[in-house]
Amino acid sequence: MDFKSGTELLALCRQEGQPISRIMRRRECLLGETAADEVERRMTRVLQIMRASTTQPLETPLRSMGGLIGGEAKRLAAHAAEKRDICGPVLQRAVTYAMAVLEVNASMGLIVAAPTAGSSGVVPALLLTLQEQYHISDQRLLDGLFNAGAVGYLAMRNATVAGAVGGCQAEVGVAAAMAASAAVELMGGGPEQCLNAASTVLMNMLGLVCDPVGGLVEFPCQSRNAAGVANALVAAELALSGVPQLIPFDEMLAAMYNVGRRLPAELRETALGGCAATPAACERCGGCG
Repeated sequence: MDFKSGTELLALCRQEGQPISRIMRRRECLLGETAADEVERRMTRVLQIMRASTTQPLETPLRSMGGLIGGEAKRLAAHAAEKRDICGPVLQRAVTYAMAVLEVNASMGLIVAAPTAGSSGVVPALLLTLQEQYHISDQRLLDGLFNAGAVGYLAMRNATVAGAVGGCQAEVGVAAAMAASAAVELMGGGPEQCLNAASTVLMNMLGLVCDPVGGLVEFPCQSRNAAGVANALVAAELALSGVPQLIPFDEMLAAMYNVGRRLPAELRETALGGCAATPAACERCGGCG
């Protein structure tokens, strides 16, 4: 079960006749020397935290520590309640949830890094939205989380999920790849389709810089989590429809890593370029020093 690449993961899925989620469960048990019921208990706790972080700001808006965000998720929910939304129920709800999680994160609340705190809204937003829209059980949602975990593990092992190393493409990009893969499995797609979706996300988000205003994981991070959910949905839809992906996941992951390492330091979480260096941003955060 110790797969080290997407190719090896797909080979195991074919050999065992199992989805990605099942292979990842077995990996966690065998390599972590942990009983299956304990692995399930831990992932159930992850799901509980994710669910709480998507809904808390909808009831009580939270102001971020840096004061750059707060209340956005509730505004989106109110907009939808007035029947003024234009994205449709799945994307609108997913965007709202993604924004909510970043609100919790930026106010020092409890979240799950998936794979990082700055990209923590994408996976729970998409999975919990699909659960509500398609009446998916919590047990099946756990399958989605194990699937997402496999993609995240491969990204961490073979590339990076750190904005300081690879830009936002490595944070929100990988989060969206995880979410897309999980969504495909939840909606009946096979392992190859899952990794096709993950590859498509990385391709579509290639080169996205990390430029937090004031060095705070608040803005534009929150909006980029929302955009990550949209990207994940697009990629999942393409994969489920059978649209082929020319570039295998492993190759796309390597390309993302290479692009990230070539980004200037100003565009890798230093707050010295991009959005962070605009006059409005500098004024809002008290100047750029």
